[in-house]
Amino acid sequence: MRAALYVLLALPVLLVAVPLTPMTVLPDETPVDASQPFERGPGKIAPDDGGFVIGVVDTIGGTTYDWLANGAALRQLVNAPDFGIHALWMYSTSMSGTSFPDRNMRYNFYDYSAGWNWIDPDHMQSGVNAFVERVGFGNLSMNPDDQAAVPSCHHAVGAQDLAPIVARDAAPGTGIFEYCEGEPTLVPYAWNRVAVGQNGTYHLSMMLYDPQGNSSDHYYSRATTWCNWDNPVAVPPPQPHPDFPDHNIAVSRVQGSNKVCLTWVYSPDGYSQKPGFYRISTDGGTNWGDPTQLLWPTAYGGDTLTSFHITSLFPFYDLNDELHFAACVAPFVRDTNWILPAEIWHWSETDGWSEIFRGCDSVLANIGYNAITACRPSMGTDSAGNLFVAWENFDGLNYESLPVARLRADIWYSYSVNNGQTWAQAVKITDGGSVSHRFPCIMDYMTDTVAVLYLIDQHAGFVLYNEGPHTNNPIVVQRWKNPASGVKQKPAPRPVRMEATVVPNPFGKATRISYAVPNSGDMSLAIYDPTGRPVRSLVSGHAEPGRYFAVWDGRADNGDKVAAGVYLYRFIHRDKQVTGKLTLTE
Repeated sequence: MRAALYVLLALPVLLVAVPLTPMTVLPDETPVDASQPFERGPGKIAPDDGGFVIGVVDTIGGTTYDWLANGAALRQLVNAPDFGIHALWMYSTSMSGTSFPDRNMRYNFYDYSAGWNWIDPDHMQSGVNAFVERVGFGNLSMNPDDQAAVPSCHHAVGAQDLAPIVARDAAPGTGIFEYCEGEPTLVPYAWNRVAVGQNGTYHLSMMLYDPQGNSSDHYYSRATTWCNWDNPVAVPPPQPHPDFPDHNIAVSRVQGSNKVCLTWVYSPDGYSQKPGFYRISTDGGTNWGDPTQLLWPTAYGGDTLTSFHITSLFPFYDLNDELHFAACVAPFVRDTNWILPAEIWHWSETDGWSEIFRGCDSVLANIGYNAITACRPSMGTDSAGNLFVAWENFDGLNYESLPVARLRADIWYSYSVNNGQTWAQAVKITDGGSVSHRFPCIMDYMTDTVAVLYLIDQHAGFVLYNEGPHTNNPIVVQRWKNPASGVKQKPAPRPVRMEATVVPNPFGKATRISYAVPNSGDMSLAIYDPTGRPVRSLVSGHAEPGRYFAVWDGRADNGDKVAAGVYLYRFIHRDKQVTGKLTLTE
């Protein structure tokens, strides 16, 4: 198991960034003897002292297992537009030890005509187990044909191995599941994320499992028919693997589209700048494009570099079949990662990066495992195409002091009516008090109501690592009126002049050249060396008014390495041109 990755912070207010040591901690997944009885808690309903600030809060279940995800936010709230809302979380009622022998993925369903299907006066008993054995670390998808829930997770195979297991409901909200175990084809793989495509294909993003924690390679498999899994396919070299379960998956819900996207953050240790990657298939997983490294958002300046965190990335396809990412980033200064000031960013294929939120600049206590001050963003859209992002944000002043000092978190959200070019002022939907709000997931395709599922942790420290006592932690879904309801996405403003910007510059591998076309007509964008010799044509042809971008990978231009040095870009539109310098470093 990797070493604990947090720094004990002094109690006085910190006015400088706090270093992030390697927070890649995994729970012990050694198979548990399920034949032994497990203890159930007393089942007291936790007080509603979270100070909710907007909307209606439905307590739909509970858990004593207060570590719901290792890395990025997982899809756990899915809208079935003709029926209701599917909800999933990791569940246990165990009140002793850290093995949680009754751990399961728990399911509930909000029927649009009748409310939640399984609500008990003891919230710990609300919902139904999605599986019949000890499982964990799963996510939720939906069959696009009948809109029934499709949860996934991993389970123990023998004494050492893990393997994926996927379930599908008989109909929306029945809780009568059929199971597909991954063995023997998918042994030993774990931390699988499922997504069901438009053609009924089941897609899995997985990690190769080693009980010693020495191997964390990224693999993909699919079943074009139920429970007929393809042999796992690895992300090809020389692209780095995640080395920690921060991978994620998204499929398009646009009729006729077979797009699939895999994402991951490369995190070999806690001391290196962490790049983000994605890989796309447009034919349902038959063929895959090359892994693509994301350009860094321009979050910081000076000698402060930007680093993705293991709680990024969250991929999402909108109603127009366009790919988006919600991401959290942290400063990287002098070969060290820092936990603050963390920022939430959005990326789209059309417009690139845009900033959503900046977290606190100082803290009074330790943030804990596998987090930065603003992290785990998830993403959705409404029927008008407006975009929504929710995340957990730690309050630098609100902390629990005993038995160990840990910051408490709240849930925030924002939305965009112009495809993510700009974002509304972020809103805190909870008001911390004496509890911590963690692991949010915003609903994927909504109408006039925004909904977020999250955990109310009664104790800010993780019981899994003996940071505090076992507590009955409510799982809630908070719903409020969509502030963008009825507002269609605003068209992007038409550029009034030719413009071109290069970020990053200087750059070590790839750089992004954004350019504005004010009028329809022929245009071109090309790279030249200092003598005027053409090096690479990036774009050429007719263009309508709008904002665009092109990426130049200077290290491997058409298969030939380009020498480090100064280059020129030339953007020509009609009879005008814009030129500038680019500096490629070693």
